[in-house]
Amino acid sequence: MLCDDSATVRAAYARLLESDPAIQVIGRAGDGQQALEAIQAMPSVARPQVLLLDLEMPVMDGITALPLLLKLQPGLAVIVASAMTEHGASTAMAALRAGAVDYVPKPSAAGGGGMNDAAFRADLLAKVKGWARMRAAPRPVPPPPVLPQRPLARPAGPPAAAAAPPPAAATPAVPPPVAVTTTMPAQVGPLGLPPALPVRGLPAGLPTGLPGGLPSGLPSGLPSGLPGVGLPAATPMAPPPAAPSLAPRPAGPPRRPRILTIGSSTGGPQALAAFVRRLTAPVPVPIVVVQHMPAGFTAMLADHLSRLGGPPAAEATDKAPLQPGRIYVAPGDRHLLVENAGGALTARLTADPPENFCRPAVDPMLRSVVAACEGRVLAVILTGMGQDGMLGCKAVAAAGGTVFAQDEASSVVWGMPGAVAKAGLAQMLLPPEQLAEKVLTQFGAAGLTAGGMA
Repeated sequence: MLCDDSATVRAAYARLLESDPAIQVIGRAGDGQQALEAIQAMPSVARPQVLLLDLEMPVMDGITALPLLLKLQPGLAVIVASAMTEHGASTAMAALRAGAVDYVPKPSAAGGGGMNDAAFRADLLAKVKGWARMRAAPRPVPPPPVLPQRPLARPAGPPAAAAAPPPAAATPAVPPPVAVTTTMPAQVGPLGLPPALPVRGLPAGLPTGLPGGLPSGLPSGLPSGLPGVGLPAATPMAPPPAAPSLAPRPAGPPRRPRILTIGSSTGGPQALAAFVRRLTAPVPVPIVVVQHMPAGFTAMLADHLSRLGGPPAAEATDKAPLQPGRIYVAPGDRHLLVENAGGALTARLTADPPENFCRPAVDPMLRSVVAACEGRVLAVILTGMGQDGMLGCKAVAAAGGTVFAQDEASSVVWGMPGAVAKAGLAQMLLPPEQLAEKVLTQFGAAGLTAGGMA
């Protein structure tokens, strides 16, 4: 469903989305109130999976409508569309905290973009289809760990009869497996077949044994070495694609990372938020984040991450020192590099050409931290289109660093983490929340000092 106060914009969105045969636009509304009324009038099975919601509208704006829409239809994936301004970016991040799953900056023809911009089209289609898939098959929440219990001391004397354990209330009864017994004749012929297997449905008078004796005209060809059996040859099946294999851990004692790096793109704001919320203990090294975002949005993303209860976050500034336990977000339209100045890590912002069609990009950041930290890097790649970060992770792994990646089930788009996994670079594939817990475990197990130094 589309909700925007401009009929022209709604028509342009509809043309763009329905150019993909997997997407059907089932409703259009001019403001939040109309969207609520339209969804309420639909039968539950016909309601939209995804709603593209403008934030600035008359009658009822998007921020006002958002909680009402989520209450009316729990599980609705709301993607908010915001103007490419500081105010629009701030409102988009507020919508994410209020329950929206993602955002798209509304393209501006004056800014050289527009609905026909290839990058905007690919991003919007990926987000709509990715969040529809996530909502249609939500990933299960992993259960809390079960601690082992100490066995109870047995009293002296003869053992008492064991009481049957009470059935679990939440576990449905599962019928016992059915045992199937097949009785074979004592004598078997060639290929292990009995000498006289009855064949039901053949006319009387035909022999019923194998091998041989089938009437002429029936196929009798099998690959060489199996003569006389009237069965067609089996068609070879293609092997299933191999699952990505996890990278082996390097031999020897673990190297202490001097920096934690995170790369993300499509679906990244929510994945980053899930990751940061689980950083419930101090991280003793700087945290550098590259999220593919336009200029003006990255400062609001840093503010959004700072409100989640994890480490404080800010947009990175040129030549500023990187402090342990703080998050530094690459500014939009600038690459974020890391330099080592006399043993201290500092940020370096450049306007070098885009890489992987992106600026900021993950690959140049990872190359710089490998050099600045002598390979002592912990890299995390989250959801996103393309393969930005894969070559950088190769450099991290070759230098003895560690690479984690988001798993496919929890990714809106398994492009970036999938490229890392398929290249055999990832030592762990997990949802963002569990990746954060593994990060804390790694730092805790390494016994790092406040500066993360050896």
